[in-house]
Amino acid sequence: MDSLTQASLGAAVGVAVMGRRTAAWKAALWGAAMGTLPDLDVVFDFGDPIRNMTEHRAESHALFYQLLAAPLLTLLVARPRLRHPGMPLPVSGSAATSRPWANTLDSPSGYGLWTLATALILITHALLDGMTVYGTQLWLPFYNEAVGLGSVFIIDPLYTLPLLLGLFASLITKKAWGFNSLKLGLLLSSLYLVWSAAAQAWVERTVQAQLPESRAALLVTPSAFNTVLWRLVAITDTHYYEGWYSLLADGSAPVRWRALPRDPALYDLLKDNPSVARLARFSDGFFHLERIGDKVVMTDLRMGQEPAYVFRFDIGSLQPTGELSGPVERPLVQRPPLREGLAWLWQRTWGRTDLDLIDWIAAKGL
Repeated sequence: MDSLTQASLGAAVGVAVMGRRTAAWKAALWGAAMGTLPDLDVVFDFGDPIRNMTEHRAESHALFYQLLAAPLLTLLVARPRLRHPGMPLPVSGSAATSRPWANTLDSPSGYGLWTLATALILITHALLDGMTVYGTQLWLPFYNEAVGLGSVFIIDPLYTLPLLLGLFASLITKKAWGFNSLKLGLLLSSLYLVWSAAAQAWVERTVQAQLPESRAALLVTPSAFNTVLWRLVAITDTHYYEGWYSLLADGSAPVRWRALPRDPALYDLLKDNPSVARLARFSDGFFHLERIGDKVVMTDLRMGQEPAYVFRFDIGSLQPTGELSGPVERPLVQRPPLREGLAWLWQRTWGRTDLDLIDWIAAKGL
C-alpha cells in the first residue's frame, strides 16, 4: 500500500496497543516510523530494474524476520529493566501484589509492551501489502513464493480514511471517545479488507463462466481507488484479454473483452534468460513479451491497464544467436491524462459507458 496508508496503520496500531500507558503522540510517532520501515528496502540497488522490483517486499516484509527484529528495534524506544530476584519491589503494599509485572519487567508501558506493539506494526504492514496484487514474500526464508491476493488497490481512500480519522481523534483528546474512535477506525478498515476479498471472489465466480477461452487463467483486481469496478485479465499462451466488471452496473451483462496477441515463440526462445524467467515467475504468468524495433520489451500485466502499465521493461536487443544484449531498463510509463482517466473511471463504474479507456478516449477525439 501507499506510504500514507502504511504510516497511518502503524500509528493506529501503536496507539491501540499502548493505550494510555504512554503519550499517544509517542506511540503514534513510533508506529508511523515502524509502519514505514519495511518499505525502505527500495533504497537498495539489486543490479537492474527487474531485480529491484522482485526483491522489494522480500526479507523486510517476511514475518519470521520481523519477529526477530522487533525486540531489537524496540531498544530504540524502550529499555528492558530486569530485576534481580533479591532486589526490593519497586512498589509496596497491595499495589505490589496487584502488579506482578513489577518483579520482572518495568511496567506494561515498558519494553515488553513496546515490543508487542512493534511486532504488530511490522506484521500488519506486511499482511496489508499481501492484500495487493504486487505480492509480498511473507514466508521467507522457508518459502519464497509471494502472496498477492489483489483485492485492494495500492491506494484506496475507503481503507485509509477510517484510520486517519480514528487516529486524529485519539491524538486530540484523552477522553474515552477519542480512543474508542481509534478502535472503530481499525475495525472499519479491517472490515473493508474483508469486503474487498468477498467482492473479488464474487466477481471471479461471475466472470469464470464468460472467459474468452475455456483454458484461460483469470486475474481479478480492483480498479484505482475503489472496490466497485474490477479489472479482468484472462491469459493463454497466444493471447491476453482485458475486460471490466462493475458491481453497480454490469449485473449479468456479458463481459466485453479486448483481445491482444502474445508471442509464444519469443518466450520459448528467451524463457531461460534470467530476467525473463524472474519476471515471468514474479507475475504468476501474467506477462507480455514482445519485440518493438530492435528491443525486447516485457510487461507485468497485473498492474496498470491497457496500454499503460506500471512495470514495463526494455530487457535488451535480440541477437541472431537468440540471446539478449544490453542493459535492462525501465522506460517512463506513458499514462493517459489524469483528468480523462478519472472521468472514464467514474463513467465506467456507473455503467454510463461500456468502452474501455482506449476506445473511450479515442471516441472523444483525444
